Amino acid sequence: MAAASDDQTGFAPDDDAPIGYMKRTRDYYAAIGYTTPYRWAHYTSAPFQPLTKPLSQSRVAIITTAAPFDPARGDQGPGAKYNGGAKFYSVYDGETSQQHDLRISHIAYDRIHTTATDSGTWFPLAQLKRLAAAGKIGEVAPRFFGAPTNRSHRVTIETDAPEILQRSRADSVDAAVLVPNCPVCHQTVSLVARHLEANGIPTVVMGCAKDIVEHAAVPRFLFSDFPLGNSAGKPHDESSQAFTLELALRVLETAPGPQTTVQSPLRWSEDASWKRDYSNADTLSAEELARLRREFDAQKEIAKGLRVA
Repeated sequence: MAAASDDQTGFAPDDDAPIGYMKRTRDYYAAIGYTTPYRWAHYTSAPFQPLTKPLSQSRVAIITTAAPFDPARGDQGPGAKYNGGAKFYSVYDGETSQQHDLRISHIAYDRIHTTATDSGTWFPLAQLKRLAAAGKIGEVAPRFFGAPTNRSHRVTIETDAPEILQRSRADSVDAAVLVPNCPVCHQTVSLVARHLEANGIPTVVMGCAKDIVEHAAVPRFLFSDFPLGNSAGKPHDESSQAFTLELALRVLETAPGPQTTVQSPLRWSEDASWKRDYSNADTLSAEELARLRREFDAQKEIAKGLRVA
């Protein structure tokens, strides 16, 4: 008997699977001329801290990799090109009682399939406040914390993660929701989550880069198979954003142990062709690769100047 085709069995296409961001980005940077492959953080076990009180009595903080908008730092609006001038290199915080304009032009989110027009997709403060008002969580922590997207594992582990822990303890945080955007963001928040958890604060990472987060071995992970930049739900879709945060908090509350991953049932679209586009060197001409190398080098120089300053 002849083998049944995918159409007959109802199987999904082979490429409708989570993007392998570690390989994709390694191949991309090799194609534009960076021949030393980046080493992604890798652990085979994770710390785990159960909630010490019910979620309905817990003070919950958000940790984000988004950057405060600064009009002096160039184009940071929806669809802006990668802007190294908008990067930040130290942990910052903001009062959750205030409105904040946080943006993601400084990082490599998916600029083809999302336009970054709705900050609710990367900064779920409004949804967290809604859950606090409904009694689903005890309260929103008085501050949220910004984690620098740092390619240096050492700086994240030895400087940024301890600083976020110190500020979390100062605010009597009971649990934290960490929301990354770009590939390196996912590594950054994974390392921060591990540090918080090892020091008594339960965490859940909400993200879109499954391979990077699981490679780093976090305590709890809600995976949304969406383009990068949409870890907290679909843009301009409050029901998607509400569902995504509520599911993340359910993972925070019910995970049986470390390295628990739950995949959101929400789909970005029925057409999975978007997964072929992100940093895919195979689709780029030699001229495009050369242009991207020049642009990347220019942005590195801008960022280097900010780091020194």
